[in-house]
Amino acid sequence: MTALFPAELAWYATGRFYQAGDGTLADYGYFLHLPFPDVPLFDGDPGEKTAHFTFAARPFKAREIRNGALSLGLDPIGEFSLYLQRQPAGTFDDPASFAQGECIATFRRTSLAVGTTVAVSIGAVSAPLIGTNVFSARLVASTSFDFGGGRHDLGQHVGRGVTQFGTAAATPIAPPPAYKLVLPFTGSAVALGRAG
Repeated sequence: MTALFPAELAWYATGRFYQAGDGTLADYGYFLHLPFPDVPLFDGDPGEKTAHFTFAARPFKAREIRNGALSLGLDPIGEFSLYLQRQPAGTFDDPASFAQGECIATFRRTSLAVGTTVAVSIGAVSAPLIGTNVFSARLVASTSFDFGGGRHDLGQHVGRGVTQFGTAAATPIAPPPAYKLVLPFTGSAVALGRAG
């Protein structure tokens, strides 16, 4: 296994933020790229239902502050895990489906994460335009696994963790039952590398 250099690309991910009826938030989705050479990420055409590698966050409650056209979501320190689904079963209609299979790694955000939504005003109407965020997360657990003809361990590639940069659409998607808001997003992460 080849370790990534610090700040070298670790992954591309896409998913959706879900707000439940009780106000808790969580994000779920799948990976478009991981640092596993020659490992199939999809069982067929790329998409949520064919993704072998998925992620799911532990639900959390965020606070919000406003600064003019900026809406800032303050997400507390929290954890998310990556899963290997040998038989892909993820669907955005059931976010919990992304937390199935074998847990191959768990990360914990190192600090508060601030998400920024930019609004645009046209006359008397103000509408959200786009959202961004960035956070660092330390690897707290990693498990070796066999897949695609080789043995892999995410911790051997990313070292101590990742820093992820995210972009979210501000236009909601119709939510599944038990949720009141859903927003799609994409994220790209770079490796923190090893200490010293």
